Amino acid sequence: MKLIKASGVTLVGFVLSSFLLVFVADCSFEERAKQDYHRESSESFVANPFCFACHADFEGEQFALNHELAGIGCERCHGESERHRSDEANITPPEIMYPKAKINPTCMMCHPRHELQHIKDHEPLLEGAATGEKKYCTDCHGTEHRMKVRTIRWNKVTGELIKAE
Repeated sequence: MKLIKASGVTLVGFVLSSFLLVFVADCSFEERAKQDYHRESSESFVANPFCFACHADFEGEQFALNHELAGIGCERCHGESERHRSDEANITPPEIMYPKAKINPTCMMCHPRHELQHIKDHEPLLEGAATGEKKYCTDCHGTEHRMKVRTIRWNKVTGELIKAE
């Protein structure tokens, strides 16, 4: 009788510990899945449709598409620009604009010099300061990443409105 009672207790303990193990494993799996979902969605979410509402010509543009595939949206380089995109009069500039002097340093924040110096085509770009002949990343990359028709112009350094048609 003691043997049956002891094995019954052992069996109950085994069953309870099995349920507990399954419960803990299930909870940790769900938590990990939630973390993976939030990490992936925050890394890959690109808010370009806000920009494409007005700048539709950039939607299929290769430069924007390549960056979007890498999880880089318009906002990463041009700022959130909520005031710009909410301005129906279209006189508020985007938060970040690029005068020529800012182009290369900004591109090199993600594409650093040590990665570019091994690519032969980038030698003139990297030697520009020494030769006096300044080359810009956008001379070759993103040549289509410019407004084709401008009705508004801003000073890219100050954000001051220059011209409105």
